Amino acid sequence: MPDIHVSAAVIVDTEGRVLVVRKQGTTRFMQPGGKPEPGESAVQTLIRELHEELGLTLDESDLHPLGTFISAAANEPGHRVVAAAFATSVDPGAVTVQAELAELRWITPADVATLPLAPLSVEHLLPIAWPALAG
Repeated sequence: MPDIHVSAAVIVDTEGRVLVVRKQGTTRFMQPGGKPEPGESAVQTLIRELHEELGLTLDESDLHPLGTFISAAANEPGHRVVAAAFATSVDPGAVTVQAELAELRWITPADVATLPLAPLSVEHLLPIAWPALAG
């Protein structure tokens, strides 16, 4: 199964909600982030993607490494995503939908059962934000 390497952010607000985004032409919500450009490190990729997609300006010191996680890709059948994940907190008023994003939502654990979410989010990233979801 081919791998797609990405950087992803678990972004929480002061109320404990987690930010998820949906790209145009897709149905599943996922953590913001994206694929690296040539020569970029995982954290450089995430800083660039969060600026392009959400208008955030972050420094490397704002992002805390969580590890690397592997799941089935949400939008590329037959592929798996290998995600370098980082955590940060932001003010919800600081983010806006930009670039290829269609929508963003700040979710709570109650939303997980009813929202179409990417496998990476359900299996790995949301349980980090909310340990009670861990299987």
